[in-house]
Amino acid sequence: MTVRDEESVARARGPQDGSGGSGGTELLPVASGARVRALLGELLRPHRGLAAAGAAVMAAATAVGMLTPPLLGRVVDLVAGHRPADAVTPVIVLLAAVAVIQGLATAWGLTLVARLGETVLARLRERFVERALHLPLARVERSGSGDLVARVTGDVSQVAEAVRKALPELVRSVLAILLTLTGLAVLDWRFLVAALLAAPVQAYTARWYVRRAVPLYAEQRVANGAQQQQLLDSIGGGATVRALRLEDEHAGLVARRSSAVVGLTMRGVTLVLRFYMRLHVAEYTGLAAVLIAGFLLVRGGSVSIGAATAAALYFHNLFTPMNTALALLDDAQSAAAGLARLAGVADQPAPEPAGRLSPRDASVTAAGLGHAYVPGRHVLHCVDLHVRPGERVALVGASGAGKTTVARLVAGVHRPTAGTVLIGGIDLEDLGPAAARRAVALVTQEVHVFAGPLADDLRLARPGATGAELSEALAAVGALEWARALPDGLDTVVGEGGHRIGGAQAQQLALARLILADPAVAVLDEATAEAGSSGARELEQATDRAVAGRTALVVAHRLTQAASADRVVVMEDGRVVESGTHDELRVAGGRYAALWRAWSGTREPDRP
Repeated sequence: MTVRDEESVARARGPQDGSGGSGGTELLPVASGARVRALLGELLRPHRGLAAAGAAVMAAATAVGMLTPPLLGRVVDLVAGHRPADAVTPVIVLLAAVAVIQGLATAWGLTLVARLGETVLARLRERFVERALHLPLARVERSGSGDLVARVTGDVSQVAEAVRKALPELVRSVLAILLTLTGLAVLDWRFLVAALLAAPVQAYTARWYVRRAVPLYAEQRVANGAQQQQLLDSIGGGATVRALRLEDEHAGLVARRSSAVVGLTMRGVTLVLRFYMRLHVAEYTGLAAVLIAGFLLVRGGSVSIGAATAAALYFHNLFTPMNTALALLDDAQSAAAGLARLAGVADQPAPEPAGRLSPRDASVTAAGLGHAYVPGRHVLHCVDLHVRPGERVALVGASGAGKTTVARLVAGVHRPTAGTVLIGGIDLEDLGPAAARRAVALVTQEVHVFAGPLADDLRLARPGATGAELSEALAAVGALEWARALPDGLDTVVGEGGHRIGGAQAQQLALARLILADPAVAVLDEATAEAGSSGARELEQATDRAVAGRTALVVAHRLTQAASADRVVVMEDGRVVESGTHDELRVAGGRYAALWRAWSGTREPDRP
């Protein structure tokens, strides 16, 4: 059983502790409120001018709209004073002008605010993806892919929805509230005092809601991540689940995760209903106070009927922006929970710059290498390995011997728990990510074909590659003929939603990328496993051409690859037990000889 098989079985058995996540799961970090604010400030800083323009235009639009209640109050005074109809006409014209100006200014302001929100969201998304791609693979595996998937899908969607809808409405509502209160004070300060009687109820409601909503929505996002992880584990590991006869157990796990999400959602619905009930109490309290104040002030001769009407209209107009602002707390809290999860990844340290050190040659040295995916459960024990420049070494052994782990450590995918890996005499840690990528490349049996033109997929390895260079790389791995036969040749859209690429063809594309990337050291982890028996020799020949002239460490899926290697290293239980040429080890009669007899006894290998 390989390391990946062991991990699949562990995931297939599911959590045994009854917790919300997978057993031993360590979720990716969630940023604190202070860090979220700091990150948003950093993202907003280059766009301060746009933010100021949007706020100014929205303020102007709202201020113009504040003229409507006084103008309607003026109409009431004119009618109450039995003025001729002609006296009302200028006021009606002004009302029409206010409506047009407010509409145009509001549209312009909302456009500026939306542009600001989308720009900042795009930068946040880009930074999240950048940091996520540079997270250590071991860190992602410990958290479970469901956590990362939930953040890049559900959390991003939640924040995007808030930016597109909640943010413009919130800006507009806050400005309307502030200017409306100012208008009440201008009419008569006692109207403002009466209106503010609703404030304690609204403040209490907001505080009551936030205290309950913040932990609820955070818990809901975690539950969504656990549900995503369980679905990925159950569906992605379907073959293992069926092999272990765990179908009923996994159906129960999925049901429990889904039930937990439904339960939290219903708690949120109940919370929102109680929130609105309290808001209605505040509305009627404030409106009653303003009407009573207007009655008393008109009776005392302090204000006109028109002014009292304007005050009542002002407060009534507060219903929509006030309810909108408070109701947006619901979206804001949900978005804040998602934003904290995005910021937790986006706020990770930036990738280290490329190291100044360069490998002196293409040698690979592993000294005292040890590794444990789970603390206390080592899968490698004191592995020493030296690969000379240009040498091709095959790693062989039974499943679970540690071959894949050695390959990943040499490629820099994981950091060893113990020991060091040197490329050209330089520790991988000292090379820096960019230099390490230029020095060593990994090709596995799990190849992803990216959606888009085939040429773009190949250029991921060398962005500036010419058409001739792409064709040369494809020809080297025996893929040029079928690539040119595609409907649009190298411009054919492949990957998700495009032309279907078979497993062996995808492996050829991976080898072509290796040629284009041109690393000094190539690590191949069962890179020909996707080929059937008929295509195995062809893919092995493509592999030979792809690694020609490079130092190569090959995890051999077929022993014909070991037979053609310069040296064979045999592993067992995380240790190196034999090392030598193919012929030497066959004659020695040890572990490799037994593997070779088992292989050649069922199938006569093609000798190189």
